[in-house]
Amino acid sequence: MLSARIRIAARLLAVAALAALTAGCFQPMYADRGDGTPGLREKLMGVELPPVDKPNASREARVGVEVRNALAFKLYGTATGMPPTHRLVIRFNSSRSSLIVDPNTGLPSSENYGIDCQYNLIEIVSGKSVMTGTTFSRVSYDMPGSYQRFSRNRAVRDAEDRAANEIADNINTRLAAFFTAGT
Repeated sequence: MLSARIRIAARLLAVAALAALTAGCFQPMYADRGDGTPGLREKLMGVELPPVDKPNASREARVGVEVRNALAFKLYGTATGMPPTHRLVIRFNSSRSSLIVDPNTGLPSSENYGIDCQYNLIEIVSGKSVMTGTTFSRVSYDMPGSYQRFSRNRAVRDAEDRAANEIADNINTRLAAFFTAGT
């Protein structure tokens, strides 16, 4: 009985020793650095977001503004950013497809909204592209009532906003990984 307790205590001591050895290897992404180099938050605040190039007063222009605003909030928080070190150029295409069509009216009752996005991070000092990537978002939505135009338009707008936020989340995660790991 005593030897079993000694073995368990030895195992726990070994686990604690291994945990202590690896404790210095872990550093949270958003933590302040002790060596004086800028942290992830400061690096993300140095990303400039130019307006998305879409025709004025179009649905895609509104979605472009939504993507840009959501991404700016994720990068800067409530601040306005710092002097830019990088520029993020975003291009995207959107699509809608009908999933279910009401046979009586011929109008869709369920649709899918999608955004396919390409982004390019450019270092301002050198003008060189340091990272490119693509992301996408697909959201579905139902349209209540076949003749309720306002509710149909609102359902589409809500789907556009959800897809734009998902695109912003994906880009923000990729930027954070780039600035943390450098690749």
